[in-house]
Amino acid sequence: MLTICRDPLPRTDLTYAAFRTSFHETLERLVLSRQFDDDPWHAFGFLTEVPFLKAVPPQVQLDLLSQTWHRHVCAEHHEASLIDEAVIFAACETAARSARDKPGELDQLLQQGPQRLTRGVDDGLADALKQLHMALDCEGDFLVVSQFEDMPPDDANLLKQEYCLEQDRLDDLFDALAIWHVTPGFSQRLAGLLTEREARHATRIVTA
Repeated sequence: MLTICRDPLPRTDLTYAAFRTSFHETLERLVLSRQFDDDPWHAFGFLTEVPFLKAVPPQVQLDLLSQTWHRHVCAEHHEASLIDEAVIFAACETAARSARDKPGELDQLLQQGPQRLTRGVDDGLADALKQLHMALDCEGDFLVVSQFEDMPPDDANLLKQEYCLEQDRLDDLFDALAIWHVTPGFSQRLAGLLTEREARHATRIVTA
């Protein structure tokens, strides 16, 4: 179970839809990028919704999503890190846009998954997805971190103190920028989000 300021991330079909949609959109873009030999430094993927994390490689974005999803569905209690909060925000924003712009494609994707939605894509899903992360007791600190990048250290530290940002929590965000490969257990962490066949396919792509 994943909690944000002691509030659990709801275990609903909306959370599933947000994570599944963002995972597949990022994976599909990764496949196309490799087929057409895109610029490896061109930023894409669901985590580009968070300015500070836009340079995280897409395969690492998918790994971070798998870790947050696993902490969400497992029995153990986990307090959300800033990375978890960023993943949830970015997943909801990405899925909401997909529901609004590509409802037919999204409906097909969700129908093929291991879970079923209680509402249709055309039944206010986009608004519901945006409300999902807005309803959480999350201050969105991951959205202000990019302000520190071009500031002198002393000024950055003063701003961190003003926002009550703890360095230990910020370290997770900085660490994500230095990762290139997925971590062990990637496929297993996707249980409940992808079918077994989809998980095997995704693992082949991100570990290639």
